Amino acid sequence: MRYVAGLDGGGTKTAVVVLDENGAVYDAFSSGSLNVNGEDPEGVRRHLRGILSSISESCGGLEQCVHICIGAAGISHPEAGTRLTNVVRESGYHGGLTLVGDHETALFGALESPQGMILIAGTGSICYGVNEQGISHRTGGFGHLIDDEGSGYSIGREMLSAIVRAHDGRIAPTLLEDMVCKQLQIPDDTDSVRALVGFVYDRNRNKRDIAALAPLLAGACALGDEAALGIARASADALADLVVPVAERLSLQAGRLAFAGSVLLHNTYVQDALCEKLARLYPRLVMALPRHDAAWGAAMMALNRLEN
Repeated sequence: MRYVAGLDGGGTKTAVVVLDENGAVYDAFSSGSLNVNGEDPEGVRRHLRGILSSISESCGGLEQCVHICIGAAGISHPEAGTRLTNVVRESGYHGGLTLVGDHETALFGALESPQGMILIAGTGSICYGVNEQGISHRTGGFGHLIDDEGSGYSIGREMLSAIVRAHDGRIAPTLLEDMVCKQLQIPDDTDSVRALVGFVYDRNRNKRDIAALAPLLAGACALGDEAALGIARASADALADLVVPVAERLSLQAGRLAFAGSVLLHNTYVQDALCEKLARLYPRLVMALPRHDAAWGAAMMALNRLEN
């Protein structure tokens, strides 16, 4: 029996799916991060070697795994791809190897097809699509400093912005202050805004810390908080703006669009507002939640390479 493997290299973990040559899931596990742009090279090397060792154990030897597809953010950068390829080969794997962006594997997994569109709103945000002619287009995904509107990071930042604006009277008071302070364990007798500013500008702070506040938005929306509802609507508008150029350029106005990422999967206020707007723009567009994850999509891409 021959096997293929798919890797979804995330910023915090890597999900792995192993399929047999008939397409049945043979094994699935997770390991350390393969963030080729954000983690030190030695950490990536260590995690990847561990993953390959686990694949070898699962398949009865690396030579039994005839193709591996790795999907990860930033992998299209020539240096990142070369570095990852070198580690794979140095670790003793000499079979077929495909490196693609994680948005490509997410699309395949979500729709069980390489055609269609996927909108991802997690820590960052991106929309990616491929039409029947094989033409692709993507929008967004350019990082939190200049892009990623509608993402978890963007929502977390807007929540913090609303808190300081409410504090000095630019907008009405918001429930977000108490909710955020509670999550960050800021004591009641502390100057909360001063503490929040210290939290944001701590030199050790990263975008995931800000994005971790985003799940609080749904609770504030449920309580009717105007600032929270405004952030949800603005996020939905920003995400719709990602979809429109992809749908238009690829003539997929009546195609399929999958939602992925924590914001779209867990915040019904953002999701509902987005669906309403897209339904008005494209009445024939089919919107759905993912059927499978990106690791399964990567494994299926590997299987397709094997069959071809």
